[in-house]
Amino acid sequence: MTASATATVIAFPAPEAERVTRDSRPLRLITCGSVDDGKSTLIGRLLWDTKAVKEDQAATLKRDSSGKQNDLGLPDFALLLDGLQAEREQGITIDVAYRYFSTDRRSFIVADTPGHEQYTRNMATGASTADLAVLLVDARVGLLEQTRRHATIATLMGIRQFVLAVNKIDLTGYDRTRFEEISHEFRELALSLGVKQVTAIPVSALKGENVVYDGRASMPWYEGPTLVETLEKATVRSNQTVGFRLPVQRVSRPGESFRGYQGTVAGGAVKPGDSVVVLPSGMIANVKQIVTFDLVRNAAVAGDAITLVLDRQVDVSRGDMIVSLDSQPMTGRKFDAQIVALQPDGIEPGKRYWLKSGSRRQRVTVAPTSQLDLKSGKWSAIETLSMNAIGKVALTFDEQAIFDTYEQNRTTGAFILIDPDTHNTVAGGMITGRHSELGGIHKDDERVVLSLPADLAEKLMATAIFSERRHDAEVRHTSAGRAAELLSELDG
Repeated sequence: MTASATATVIAFPAPEAERVTRDSRPLRLITCGSVDDGKSTLIGRLLWDTKAVKEDQAATLKRDSSGKQNDLGLPDFALLLDGLQAEREQGITIDVAYRYFSTDRRSFIVADTPGHEQYTRNMATGASTADLAVLLVDARVGLLEQTRRHATIATLMGIRQFVLAVNKIDLTGYDRTRFEEISHEFRELALSLGVKQVTAIPVSALKGENVVYDGRASMPWYEGPTLVETLEKATVRSNQTVGFRLPVQRVSRPGESFRGYQGTVAGGAVKPGDSVVVLPSGMIANVKQIVTFDLVRNAAVAGDAITLVLDRQVDVSRGDMIVSLDSQPMTGRKFDAQIVALQPDGIEPGKRYWLKSGSRRQRVTVAPTSQLDLKSGKWSAIETLSMNAIGKVALTFDEQAIFDTYEQNRTTGAFILIDPDTHNTVAGGMITGRHSELGGIHKDDERVVLSLPADLAEKLMATAIFSERRHDAEVRHTSAGRAAELLSELDG
């Protein structure tokens, strides 16, 4: 008898696959920095190593890289970004190039922006919609003026997350001391700009070290994340810091029984039953229905294109804004802003421009007050702004204007200036707050200007204390209504 051998097979539980939580919101980022710091090569490497380059693109890339291949036998990654003939001929980036890639954790929209000063306006365009900036520095050269310029512009555009990619670290022999020197210098710059969230990474974009794959073999002293790991954990800027905002793009009246207001929600959320205000008229209504092209919805959030139906007949036109009753934007005729001048003629003080914000276009007079010195990082008083200059201005509108600050809402706090003579866009800007003619009285001011109704001005000038300080103040007459409006702006 043959004993039958039996065996008990114990099934080991299969190792549980690492759960990957995927963020459904794409992260928008820019690469910036001085020319030749390797921005296009870095993005090309990101696309190549995340398998975002399709087979036909790879074949074309290898063909076009003929004669330009490096000693690693890799294609010229910069050609993935430099689409314009002029860019390929000069080996520089001129326009903003957008590319898409994804990992298991999230998707990304990356903008490769120009490094040359003359294309600063394109860099500012890319930064205006970004959540994060990857600032490249050549490890052999360190921080340059253009590095400081781009960091400043990105900050002005509201970006608060920076990745400092110290590129070409392989050309320094993977010098840890050099990496730490540059990181320290940039962190000081970032702090002076009010940015605290900086991740510094030593990178070789060409070799792909610390981009998607770690570079521990060459840099065992670096224990931080790779670039793509940092991007996966970055946060997306929220449009929820203020209440509901719907800039009205069109009034829809397909028949007598329907009247809706169409636009893209620029902030917050809304649902049927919510009370809203139509600005600038100030009329109040309740939301009756939210309609999209294919269904009736029970709510809408920022980014949704909707038609809003109100429960009563109110006067609403294109350019008006429908907002939350309990969280309204600023209204007024004078605002402070920061702008980037985009045209060779710069900004003329006192000239009337068209200001376009969303679907609203208004006449505005621009008065430059100061300009940022990108070498020293200090603001100095000026009267004109030249091309590519970053300046603070006072905006005076012919009629009531509606804004949030750019910090609160990047859609309702941003604008462009259009020259009415040439129809060229001469500047891009961000609202920083409401301007007050009364303003504050600073110790350095030699004279104080007071705008008062005539009867009040006469009473003031008749007082003994004013007579004693007559040379310290200037009184300008204004109407009682205008004075009340100024006080209302201050109270608001």
